[in-house]
Amino acid sequence: MNELGNARATLVEVGEEGEAQRIDNYLLRRLKGVPKSHVYRVLRSGQVRVNSGRVRPDYRLRTGDRVRLPPLRLPAAARRPAPRPLDLPVVHEDAALLVIDKPSGIAVHGGSGISYGVIESLRAARPQAKFLELVHRLDRDTSGLLMVAKKRSALLELHRMLREGEVEKRYVAAVQGRWRGGARELNAALHKYVTASGERRVSVREGGVRALTRVRPLAAADAFSLLELTLLTGRTHQIRVHLAHAGHPVVGDDKYGDFELNRALARDGVTRLLLHAHRLVFRHPSSGVRLRLEARWPDVLQRFAETHWPARAR
Repeated sequence: MNELGNARATLVEVGEEGEAQRIDNYLLRRLKGVPKSHVYRVLRSGQVRVNSGRVRPDYRLRTGDRVRLPPLRLPAAARRPAPRPLDLPVVHEDAALLVIDKPSGIAVHGGSGISYGVIESLRAARPQAKFLELVHRLDRDTSGLLMVAKKRSALLELHRMLREGEVEKRYVAAVQGRWRGGARELNAALHKYVTASGERRVSVREGGVRALTRVRPLAAADAFSLLELTLLTGRTHQIRVHLAHAGHPVVGDDKYGDFELNRALARDGVTRLLLHAHRLVFRHPSSGVRLRLEARWPDVLQRFAETHWPARAR
């Protein structure tokens, strides 16, 4: 059987990208394909050393730390397709932060049957980059603004800002039916589960996790409405499930939407989820300068708006 891994112990010096990262997470990222149980076993047994001493799995690394990695012999994993560099529209970039306009239909990362996603493609396109990590996530079928940290310090600060509600995340969606009642908040608790086929789903359930979505109608007609949505919490599929539960599923939603309507609209060229992350407002994690970033509506949403609400089309 072919085997992979280092045949002898190696010494790695931690760079700026590893600053403040837990040693267990650092090893899991560096030793791709190594079972998590094996990583923790070599940590607890003292085979991994930092600056010649034993450390606990929750030890936080510092720039310049010297990490000893023990010899590892692992079964060869099945070869996965190499990530393909993608030409993704850049909305903002500086030394600490990259913000792209993610197209619909592309996952943000590999896994669950997907060989690679946006982050793997970015790393393939930028082999010189020492650090590229997702700050948050978007559903595969949702388009729009996606933040990627280029420094660990920026990642940690943006995560703090997201936890404390200091990042304004706004979406626009075309939904089924006439929205009534004006601006309001949807607060149904959400529960994650996995279907028999292994697909991740979310449902409204009493006792689920708290979720809050602010809705502001932009235009309404009998058949469809155009909504702006502000995420006050960041749960999986939150907007889609909240709107479906309210009786206004997002147009083109193949998980929680009106499947018969989706098939009819597909014949008119609407073949994707009409949900778009169009605005981010936050202070830069390094400079503190206030940023207000926007991504233009995708063509299919623009055409849909021109057809149903010509006065609101952008």
